[in-house]
Amino acid sequence: MASQEDVFKKLIAHCKEYGFVFPSSEIYDGLSAVYDYGQNGVELKNNLKKYWWDSMTLLHENVVGIDAAIFMHPTTWKASGHVDAFNDPLIDNKDSKKRYRADVLIEDLLAKYDEKIEKEVEKAAKRFGESFDPTMFRQTNPRVLENQAKRDEIHARFVKALNDSNLDELKQIIVDYEVVCPISGTKNWTDVRQFNLMFSTEMGSTADGAMKIYLRPETAQGIFVNYLNVQKTGRMKIPFGIAQIGKAFRNEIVARQFIFRMREFEQMEMQFFVRPGEEMKWFEFWKEFRLKWHKALGLGDQKYRFHDHDKLAHYANAATDIEFEMPFGFKEVEGIHSRTDFDLGSHEKFSGKNIKYFDPELNQSYTPYVIETSIGVDRTFLSIMAAAYTEEELEGGDSRVVLKLPPVLAPIKAAILPLIKKDGLPEKAREIMNELKFDFKCAYDEKDSIGKRYRRQDAIGTPFCITVDHQTLEDNTVTIRHRDDMTQERVSIVELQNIIGDYVNMKNLFRKIAD
Repeated sequence: MASQEDVFKKLIAHCKEYGFVFPSSEIYDGLSAVYDYGQNGVELKNNLKKYWWDSMTLLHENVVGIDAAIFMHPTTWKASGHVDAFNDPLIDNKDSKKRYRADVLIEDLLAKYDEKIEKEVEKAAKRFGESFDPTMFRQTNPRVLENQAKRDEIHARFVKALNDSNLDELKQIIVDYEVVCPISGTKNWTDVRQFNLMFSTEMGSTADGAMKIYLRPETAQGIFVNYLNVQKTGRMKIPFGIAQIGKAFRNEIVARQFIFRMREFEQMEMQFFVRPGEEMKWFEFWKEFRLKWHKALGLGDQKYRFHDHDKLAHYANAATDIEFEMPFGFKEVEGIHSRTDFDLGSHEKFSGKNIKYFDPELNQSYTPYVIETSIGVDRTFLSIMAAAYTEEELEGGDSRVVLKLPPVLAPIKAAILPLIKKDGLPEKAREIMNELKFDFKCAYDEKDSIGKRYRRQDAIGTPFCITVDHQTLEDNTVTIRHRDDMTQERVSIVELQNIIGDYVNMKNLFRKIAD
């Protein structure tokens, strides 16, 4: 059984080999933590964005979209708190010269204690068989209790240090629990210090007249400064939401794990404006809706979990993450936050403009509270690729790599394959291709044996291969092969539209999540 680390390495190689993700400007040796999406990657990414966008704007008549500019007036970032508070606590190892986020080192330490406990439970489960009671074992086993007590002690210190912004205490936890640098293996650490993550640049033509501006570190602020424009022009009544997909930029010092943490990335965010006092009801609503959205993709319900925040951001009164089981553990793919009236109140103060909402039902003006759902396009892309990547042993000693992508997201929906390159088969195949291409992204392939062509399509996750043979010319039937179980059936050409359409229609997912 290959380790998860090996699987992840294979996945990264697969993404490059099959045109999903390339290192940016690779001919110049690349740029750390910046990636380009290839011809198959961009199709998958666009399908993913469409799935999110339509689930927001079609299924909720009170959610509309905008597309705000990346550059914003610099006071925006003062008001949002990013100029003063958008920092990561960083620590360097003096021997390896590598820089780490102190909070991530401590989270990894906590995860080790969790793993120790789970190993004890698994060992006992094997030993005791069906009579095993895991709850009782966790409450009574001395080794489990000892590890749990240590974990709880570290966790309590960690949460307090984060909430107090106590950098010395973060370092002290790393020292006390003898956390070593993964590269040098030593405990030779510098002090922890804060580092602001915003990229800055200048706007204006002269050195004296240039204004310092920032590349936005999140897309949410573009929604907040426009919320009243949208509300008035769209005659929106609270509660209502504004959705946006866009690029954001963070000067991540510890950017790693492929496209999981990048310096230039894409977010899909929706800010939902509600009456003060109703925010927790809507927080729960969006938590459940967003989890349904993820699970509808069929990657495995057990791969998702909620994780409530230990440290709330300065603006939040509730926050939870939806985490997905990546090859390197459970990691956040989406955050749902109750942001109170922090952002709108702050923009009102800094701009000097009245941006309150007048509620005709209550006959009063107030600053709305906000529930945010914020999902990383790239992280979700990675979670889908990781769940879909499958190595299979086949009968007869053969094997294949197949991407079991959700059909609605697959870059190519059908490949049209003439059995041989003569006897009028390519012409017939082109005819079918020309009919299907108006509805589905299709590929035409006549090179190599049919078996090799099947493998190529498996590797990019194409749900259907349609083979045109001599019988096709006689009775207008083709062989359609299903990707996941490799079964084949003979169908009439006129049926192809419906067979593929039923299988790859986003409506199927929307019905699941709209129930």
